[in-house]
Amino acid sequence: MREISISIPTLDSEQNIEIDVRINGKKRTIKYRVEIIDWEGNNSPPEEKITVLKHVISEYDKNWELIQIGAPTDDNIPLMFRKK
Repeated sequence: MREISISIPTLDSEQNIEIDVRINGKKRTIKYRVEIIDWEGNNSPPEEKITVLKHVISEYDKNWELIQIGAPTDDNIPLMFRKK
């Protein structure tokens, strides 16, 4: 097993999360970042939303890796990144 799911409180956009874990007695801090991506217009067709999402992901800081895409709403979509 490589992943453990942890429920976290509802976050605002651009929130950083640090989780301290011990693996075989060694402490390690894992850093996460949640970004809320607003769609450029609520009535955008799905193709435009996908283009916006692809652009944000491809241009994101390369020191962070995308680990989860949340459920989209009419207004935005949450993305979660983990520090490499």
